[in-house]
Amino acid sequence: MLTRYTIGVDFGTLSGRAVLLNAESGEAVASSSMAYPHGVMEHALPNGTPLPPQFALQHPRDYIEVLAWVVRDVMKQADVSPEAIMGLGIDFTTCTLLPIREDGTPLCFEAEYEGEPHAYVKLWKHHGGQAEAERTTEVAKEMGEGWLAEYGGRVSSEWAIPKIMETLNRAPGVYEAAARFIDAGDWLSLLLTGQETHAAGFASLKFFWGYDRGYPSPAFFKALDPRLEHLIGTKIPSEVQTVEEIAGVLSVRGAEMTGLREGTPLALPIPDAVAAMPALNITKPGVLMAVVGTSGVQLIHAKESLSIAGICGQIRNGVVPGLYTYEAGQSAVGDIFDWFVRHCVPASYYEAAHQENCNIHQYLRARAQKMRAGESGLLALDWLNGNRSLLQDADVSGMILGLTITTRPEEIYRALIESTAYGVRAIVDAFEDGGLSIGEIRASGGIAKKDPMMMQIYADVLGRELAVIDSDQSAAHGAAIYAAVAAGLYPTLESASEALSVKEKTVYRPIAENGRIYSRLYAEYKRLYDYFGRGENNVMKRLRRIAEGEGNHEIGT
Repeated sequence: MLTRYTIGVDFGTLSGRAVLLNAESGEAVASSSMAYPHGVMEHALPNGTPLPPQFALQHPRDYIEVLAWVVRDVMKQADVSPEAIMGLGIDFTTCTLLPIREDGTPLCFEAEYEGEPHAYVKLWKHHGGQAEAERTTEVAKEMGEGWLAEYGGRVSSEWAIPKIMETLNRAPGVYEAAARFIDAGDWLSLLLTGQETHAAGFASLKFFWGYDRGYPSPAFFKALDPRLEHLIGTKIPSEVQTVEEIAGVLSVRGAEMTGLREGTPLALPIPDAVAAMPALNITKPGVLMAVVGTSGVQLIHAKESLSIAGICGQIRNGVVPGLYTYEAGQSAVGDIFDWFVRHCVPASYYEAAHQENCNIHQYLRARAQKMRAGESGLLALDWLNGNRSLLQDADVSGMILGLTITTRPEEIYRALIESTAYGVRAIVDAFEDGGLSIGEIRASGGIAKKDPMMMQIYADVLGRELAVIDSDQSAAHGAAIYAAVAAGLYPTLESASEALSVKEKTVYRPIAENGRIYSRLYAEYKRLYDYFGRGENNVMKRLRRIAEGEGNHEIGT
């Protein structure tokens, strides 16, 4: 009997990863990854056009190349034929937005727009639309828009509408030329099947759509800008597909792109963070999933709709049928450590790491691990890429307090790790204050699996057991589980998750003495959090304006 498989492809910030899943045993038979050839474009376009501050763009051609490589590679590794692949699933960072023509062609593919930044993909961490985000929040409050409470009471520049408004304001020609502004996951779905999707996961979290209420009214969009009055139904589809549906089946073009059979079912595309939930067997309320990677995401299911201050949003019927899924997150976690080792670590440390046959992160962790909680005398704010939750403010910035002339790199490194743990605790506290009950925490992501010191710090700071799932590619694994449901191999997502999820895990238990110290430090973190983040002292915003050449622009006190 032919063994049946599915493939899940996870499109992350820096690369795409695929998992070939045995759809009967749940074994991840093979995996593959490929970095995006253009990476994240933060300083210039491929033709040399410079980019303004706070831009984070990508080239959509990279996604096509990565998809073609990783799908074929996992089949080659396992010597599995396309006939054995029963379904394909994809997940994507979000909001990762691009303007396209009616036939799906990205505007940046055309010679006329290859030097226009707003014609490219705006990555989730693109913060160029902060002013538009603030405008959207103000108008929503003025008009008494009830849906704003579903998004924590404030709009983020990482979401779709501010990014679209930014294009309208700064590149109106691109706005007019675009037939659609589409999340990258839905765009790939269009290329693969020939059918346009607007998946509920993307629409709910990033486009202001709600399962029970639809989109905000044309009057709201008109109040934002008269040119946006008919945005919904034209440049954004009014119809949204929920998780019970599939995207379609691979067309001739989709088969050529992937090397799979024409007619292979494609699961509805899904945001990358929530894709991992079935891989961790999280399909019921009460279990928090913490993704620890380039950025951080915290997710939990519930049976009811709640208004929780400062969160990113909620999805109904976009992840698990019949449930609400709540999301919060941190705009940088791994990016913080990457920044530090690239710009703040002396050459002598790299030389020592080389002599010890380890990388610089391993070297710093080994030294930081010898320190007790609080020993460095440092406290940091984890806002080096702004704050996604709970402030939803891209204009705040990072801080390290307590530096002396004797401070060593490993002390700063540990303080930065601790700051990300405090950020998670602030979000967990907000979830519980908002009425969500958290009985268990499970973690996934590359950092979670490979950094035991960091996970122990998280357990100590949270004061809770933390289970780290033994999977290098939990999002791609989850996407493959969605593919198994789309292919009809399992009747429900719950049954597929029970059968195919990753069972192995490592449990970290809080150390009481560390927890007492971290509780004191967390209290100081929260004081800094509120002082610099909630308007008492807007020095971070003033510094940013000065750096951008707007030194005469006063902001707050």
